[in-house]
Amino acid sequence: MSTIRTRSAPRKRKAESTNGSRGRKALGPKEFKILFDELADNVESVVRGKGDVVRLALVAILAEGHVLFEDVPGTGKTVLARSIAQSMNASLGRIQCTPDMLPGDITGSSIYNQREMKFEFQPGPVFANVLLADEINRATPKTQSALLEAMAERRVSADGVTYNLPRPFLVLATQNPVEQAGTFPLPEAQLDRFLFRLSMGYMQPEAELDVVLANSKQLAIESLGAVADVQTVQQMIDYAADIEISPEVGRYIVDLVGATRAEPALALGASPRASIALVRASRVLAASDGREDVYPDDVLAVLAPVLNHRVVVHPDFLIRGETVEAVVERVRTAVKPPSRSKATAG
Repeated sequence: MSTIRTRSAPRKRKAESTNGSRGRKALGPKEFKILFDELADNVESVVRGKGDVVRLALVAILAEGHVLFEDVPGTGKTVLARSIAQSMNASLGRIQCTPDMLPGDITGSSIYNQREMKFEFQPGPVFANVLLADEINRATPKTQSALLEAMAERRVSADGVTYNLPRPFLVLATQNPVEQAGTFPLPEAQLDRFLFRLSMGYMQPEAELDVVLANSKQLAIESLGAVADVQTVQQMIDYAADIEISPEVGRYIVDLVGATRAEPALALGASPRASIALVRASRVLAASDGREDVYPDDVLAVLAPVLNHRVVVHPDFLIRGETVEAVVERVRTAVKPPSRSKATAG
């Protein structure tokens, strides 16, 4: 399986100019890679032993996507969200989803101001750069829809007025794979709104020992400083959006997604939104490697996190032991990637 990796220096570089936040030069391949590595290393100083997950979460925010974590409690999802926010000097919001939560508890609501004798909108926790939505499947479908609308539109409407959410904007939502009684599983159409589905998983013993020792007196996250700011992160987002994708790699992405629709083990193949997600994520991954074009390896590295929650195994194949992961791996091996020379032509 492909992994998130670090490569050597960039193949080519764009012209630079003096602009950007904190007096930085305009981003080029080398500058982007340095910034990305600084952010990843800073987060990994607290979230130990989960380098791939940390880098994928950063890829998500730089691709303007959102992440769904399906994991047991206590594996570090909250610490990851806080670490990302603090590393970017960004605002952090958190909601603990429950069945009695209302949409206004997330988006905000209008409160009557007696002194001014009028209603005033009070923003909810969604007005943050990083929002942690704990146990999203415990919220009712109506409340889930309010959050997912904000994720897709990046704005909130109340009393006929539209309010834009801060940029950048990342939602880290969690689902507990156990204790499903009384929950409201996200339907496929809403799962499709998430760029990645990831799992933190339990740490290796060595990493767990590091975490135990680092947090024995006080939480390590409390002393984590920033290595960037939100303006710099927005600059990185804008830069990654211009990373080149050759027609051959674009066709490869479309063929991979199309293969899921022809797979007999799947009752539901991936939508065109999956193709868009692969394009955005692979662009950021290429930029994090100091390159200005996308390799097929970049696409493969994000294929499983992009597709695993977007396809549904047919019930007849489920009883035979078929899994989403196995089907996605079969699709990956069935579609031949273009050669690197073609992928970087031009």
